[in-house]
Amino acid sequence: MLSNLPDQFVNAVWLCVVAFLWGFTNPFIKRAGSGIESIKKENYVSQFLAELKFLFTNWKYLLPFFINQLGSVVFYITLSSAELSLAVPITNSLTFVFTVLAGTLLGESIENKDTYIGMVLVTAGVGICVAGKT
Repeated sequence: MLSNLPDQFVNAVWLCVVAFLWGFTNPFIKRAGSGIESIKKENYVSQFLAELKFLFTNWKYLLPFFINQLGSVVFYITLSSAELSLAVPITNSLTFVFTVLAGTLLGESIENKDTYIGMVLVTAGVGICVAGKT
């Protein structure tokens, strides 16, 4: 099915998947990492090791972290055939959109309603960018 579509469109779809994987996991990583600030040790090495233990023994942190890293692998593979001028705006802007959406689903409030206007403009801009490259 995807073989009939233009390569740049297929790349754009994969870049949207990357943005989803990156953006949607950000609020989960942030939430699971809360509490790390309360770890206090006597020296830098002990502090670092205690923070690593805190993060890497917490499945609620590890699961979204590894999904996020999967997005990096997909991004790297997609970059082999995607134009950089298409890859950067799609992933960077849509990552923001997916982060806001995931945060909203987790109950985070958006104080400024201009954020929604920005999301619409970002999505329209990405659409124009993709249309111009295909």
